[in-house]
Amino acid sequence: MPVPGPGYSITVRVEAPPSATAAGDLTTAVGRTGAVITAFDVVESHADRIVVDITCNSLSADHADDITEALEALPGARVRKVSDRTFLVHLGGKIEVNSKVALANRDDLSRAYTPGVARVCTAIAKNPEDARRLTVKRSSVAVLTDGSAVLGLGNIGPEAALPVMEGKAALFKKFAGVNAWPVCLDTQDTEEIIRTAELIAPAYGGINLEDIAAPRCFEIEARLRERLNIPVFHDDQHGTAIVVLGALRNALRVVDKDLSDCRVVVCGVGAAGSAIIRLLRQKNPADIVAVDVDGIVHDGRGDTDEHLRAIAAETNAEGRTGPLGDAVRGADVFIGVSAPNLLSAEDVATMNDDAIVFALANPDPEVDPLEARRHATVVATGRSDYPNQINNVLAFPGFFRGLLDAHAHEITDEMMLAAANAIADVVDGNDRVNASFIVPSVFDSTVSPTVAEAVRRVAVSGDEAGGGGQGGAAGSSVAAAGVPGFADMEEDAGF
Repeated sequence: MPVPGPGYSITVRVEAPPSATAAGDLTTAVGRTGAVITAFDVVESHADRIVVDITCNSLSADHADDITEALEALPGARVRKVSDRTFLVHLGGKIEVNSKVALANRDDLSRAYTPGVARVCTAIAKNPEDARRLTVKRSSVAVLTDGSAVLGLGNIGPEAALPVMEGKAALFKKFAGVNAWPVCLDTQDTEEIIRTAELIAPAYGGINLEDIAAPRCFEIEARLRERLNIPVFHDDQHGTAIVVLGALRNALRVVDKDLSDCRVVVCGVGAAGSAIIRLLRQKNPADIVAVDVDGIVHDGRGDTDEHLRAIAAETNAEGRTGPLGDAVRGADVFIGVSAPNLLSAEDVATMNDDAIVFALANPDPEVDPLEARRHATVVATGRSDYPNQINNVLAFPGFFRGLLDAHAHEITDEMMLAAANAIADVVDGNDRVNASFIVPSVFDSTVSPTVAEAVRRVAVSGDEAGGGGQGGAAGSSVAAAGVPGFADMEEDAGF
């Protein structure tokens, strides 16, 4: 049963008669609707009335309307105003630009801007690589989208995508000290997107592709990686894959299985599913079975899509056919990045003992987590109101921090595997792993620096950093504490 949460939090300002039972009448009316009251504040008191603000969590916009109607139905009550607290957070945008240097007098201005800045421009013109240490490029990422696959909302366009990109930029800054900026393009033409990214690349140390629909996202990322000398990362693909692989390593430890003995079912072969399959193959599972809307992907389906043909060639070694229910029968791991309510508890019951279920469709997973737990040992979702939340914020801030600190020009599979191991090590390295705790909290301050250091080491040395492997003993954990921003900025101040 869904629980009212802060995503639909409202504050209702309501007038009521000043009776001894007024407060109880108001809270009872809200409680009967199923909402959860989080605050009750008297803002005005008069001889003939009181005015209160009631803040509560609801289930949906319709549920919020039900709350208002319940209050209006009380004798003598009048709702003055309803404020949606989520919309209030977004008023005027969620990010801004701040100067890092003082501009208090003429001397400050002459060094930060003209005439002093000309000397810095000349130095960069002579040696373009100096832009990485003398400008914001050294800690700057473009969050680039065309608005074609935003959250679960679909193709809503660049303006509607902007709040998500702002949020992404805020997360970059909060968790890794990375300056990110939304770049929402008013085109869904592959060539225009690629060319635009090329044109803006000089200002950034990396590009994070976001919410671009498959299969265009694959071509855009591949061609930009060929053309640019800065790292290009599609978070919907690789961020998800990194966190899934880290979580799976710890889940396998809980059930005492080795990935090389496990059959893994991946439901959904879009951006996230394809990347999960690709990264999983680096760890040599016994088999991977991919499933899409038409059932199990296999060579005999006659798919004309090149992407599906490639997946068929790389998975399903036993040549299985049929629907999702047939795919999970006898499987050890289910990873869903697809759509709600595709799997039943009865389907989970047909999996092998000590099954692992990652039902990551958001906000409604492929199977009810409570139902899945009746038969699976480890269950994870993409939601914050259940244990084991698989959230990309565990990966992308620290991942880019490590790339930027290493002045990396490209992204490798070794970097992504290192990041996955680092995430797993935050839990596993401290011997805290259990069925309800296979990934750290998104607010764990050690995650970003741990991931950043693991990625930086690989970028510098070319070796896979982090430990662990496939459910075995944990490797070393770099648990730097404090606010991220890990590279020593001062060393680049001189010439």
